Amino acid sequence: MRRYLVMAVGAMVLGTACEEDIVAPGIEQPLNLTYSIEPSGDPDAPAGVLLRWDPVLASDLLVYRVYSRPGTSGSFDLRGETTSTTFHDTGIPDLDYAVSAVRVDGVESVLTQVRIDERLRLQRPNFLVSTSLNGAIALAWDDNPFQSAPSGFKQYRVYSATYSLDDNLCGAQWSLEGTTVSPEFIAGALPNGVPRCFGVSAESVEGFESLWSDIRADTPRPDARNVVIYADAVDPTRAGFRFYQDLNGNGQVDPSELGIVGSSASTTIDFWIFRDASTQRLFFVPERTGTTVALYGSAPVADLTSIDLAPLSGYSRTSIEALPGWGYVFEMDGGDGFARYGAVRPTHVGRDFLIVDWSYQTDPGNPELQVRGGLPTAGEQELVVRRR
Repeated sequence: MRRYLVMAVGAMVLGTACEEDIVAPGIEQPLNLTYSIEPSGDPDAPAGVLLRWDPVLASDLLVYRVYSRPGTSGSFDLRGETTSTTFHDTGIPDLDYAVSAVRVDGVESVLTQVRIDERLRLQRPNFLVSTSLNGAIALAWDDNPFQSAPSGFKQYRVYSATYSLDDNLCGAQWSLEGTTVSPEFIAGALPNGVPRCFGVSAESVEGFESLWSDIRADTPRPDARNVVIYADAVDPTRAGFRFYQDLNGNGQVDPSELGIVGSSASTTIDFWIFRDASTQRLFFVPERTGTTVALYGSAPVADLTSIDLAPLSGYSRTSIEALPGWGYVFEMDGGDGFARYGAVRPTHVGRDFLIVDWSYQTDPGNPELQVRGGLPTAGEQELVVRRR
């Protein structure tokens, strides 16, 4: 018989009804349990997982309980309790997570479950290429992770580390340069002449990180645009050019020591401009001991950054005609047993003067010249201005 009390004014009446146990109402389970993975740079070892769910709107709610299990079956283990609608689990996540709501009297709701599905991981970028810039590296890669799963794509993650030219190895400590939704990125505020390694991964909307792209090594180098150099017959005081000269004697590359326009009579300049009296054509003439020049490619280049691979051979001390839009690479003696490389692209070639864009690699004997993506191999020379 179910017992109940009826209170009346001035009297208490005790009555009886059907003999049944009193069944207390339950508590609603949390709904819309979702997760987001915290990338670490290692796709096989995320930094953690953050769970989220909708609040249970009950006045007698006490806490939420969070459970997990490593496999698809078996019992759940209690991970913790929280009054928040989020829960952070550090380290590699378990496979299944579940959340319940607990009432003040200890009644617990049905579990709401979610599976950490690594099959949602995106493809790795198929390739990674780079362009050496002044104090920066421009990176570009295949957009195949986004194209293969647009609705599952969140962003790209760009990493960098130090690079040892002597050992042809990247450093062990990788840092996150930044994130982007575009398949390109400029890593800036980098010291010129200091090589770095770069890698890119794709992150899904759940936070799963793809395998990395191929690793790319590159080195920022100084450059300048629209430098005027006169023909020797017009103004010999401004007909010579030197990519770099340690004028301060401190062994450091100071901005004032780069891209020096000087006299064609000086033996310390890298080259000077000669004008043929009969044809009025202008020529680059190597001057300083150990300086040679080679034409880059067999056609004009679109930009200074298009000069991507310093030629392995073909350098000469013979003068070479300056043609607008063409690329020229200078190989120079660094005075320390290591070669230096500079690139020039004339944007205008007139009768009295020419205007050039130039770049110079300050890293001594930098062997980053490569004919494919990835790290350079033995025997490859310095990359002056690289774009693949």
